Amino acid sequence: MNATLQLLRDLLTNDCGQDLIEYALVAALIALGAVTAMGALQNKVSNEFNKIGNSL
Repeated sequence: MNATLQLLRDLLTNDCGQDLIEYALVAALIALGAVTAMGALQNKVSNEFNKIGNSL
């Protein structure tokens, strides 16, 4: 019983993988922002290329 309680205490206080999870969350947030920005700029870039193509 004591070994089980000690194991649970060790698992709750162990934070070895915490940094990796934080970096993964930051990377996911940056990727989400990039995808959103690209989606917003898609029509503008397409329109500019169409204007250039029509003027040629």
